[in-house]
Amino acid sequence: MTDAAADAAFAAAGRAVASGRIAGAALGIVDRGGRRAVRFAGMAAVLPAPEPLTPDHWFDLASLTKVIATTPTILRLAEEGRIGLDRPITDAIPDLRQYDVAGAAERRLTFRDCLAHRTHLPAVEPIYTYGTDPRQLRAFVLQREWRRGPPVYSDINFILLGIAIERLTGRSLAEQAPGPGLAFGPPPGPAVATEACSWRGRVMKGEVHDENAWALGGAAGHAGLFGTVDGVLDHARALLDGGGASDAIVSAMREHVHANRTCGWEKRYPGWHGGDACSGETIGHTGFTGTGLWIDFDRGLAWTLLTNRVHPSRHVETGIDRLRRETGEAVIGAWS
Repeated sequence: MTDAAADAAFAAAGRAVASGRIAGAALGIVDRGGRRAVRFAGMAAVLPAPEPLTPDHWFDLASLTKVIATTPTILRLAEEGRIGLDRPITDAIPDLRQYDVAGAAERRLTFRDCLAHRTHLPAVEPIYTYGTDPRQLRAFVLQREWRRGPPVYSDINFILLGIAIERLTGRSLAEQAPGPGLAFGPPPGPAVATEACSWRGRVMKGEVHDENAWALGGAAGHAGLFGTVDGVLDHARALLDGGGASDAIVSAMREHVHANRTCGWEKRYPGWHGGDACSGETIGHTGFTGTGLWIDFDRGLAWTLLTNRVHPSRHVETGIDRLRRETGEAVIGAWS
């Protein structure tokens, strides 16, 4: 069944690659019993030299870092009693806005607030334009008075969570072990190219695409993780069969917290990126470089669509939003 679903679901990505809208794409499907299928096509790079995509290539997972690395680590620390999800993040970062201890809104944010993007923090900030020294930029993030606004999906939330992990574990994010087939860069194998970056003056390949993560040292709570298609599938299957996290951690990833969001993930809603055919017990997340992962707990099924849609430029309409939805609809349609 996984092979039939993969054949049907990869058709849309195959057309996107054949038309030149996306350089390369890989689709992986796995079920709770471990049966899996992988399909791939196109190029790992077109610049500076053509390189065909293979199943062994490592993708820049971008914001999948949030749910594959940062979220489970925070939830595991909570399960161990080292933090409380509804306690302020200052329990791990006491120097957050340390010059305004009484008035700073950032000091009242909880771990759960940040996991579910239930904060006043902005979506993104060009932190890299303030310098490239990782320690100085971490200090900048912690002491900046962030402009207030309504809750939005915010990289800043997860940058703070990444700093909290470093403080609590005594190890940098780059030293963390996210699992087989997953690694903070540079990856230990052939890498898929992302953007020809005007700021860094080269095609990014084996280096994190996200400018803020790069300036923060290459690994941050919101971006920096690389993975193979099998590495992502292994992680998803471990959540499906219970081998990768406790029931309490998986429940936190599935339970609604705020605005279609759980702890870390999005939960299925009409018109979302995973397609409308999946069950109401489906969680998913996407990454800016063209990545995505969806887990349907009711069906015991997960799928990942990994592309390099920003190669060689992000400033091109690739149809990635429609492609993600079409792929999810086709996966479920073939599976059902």
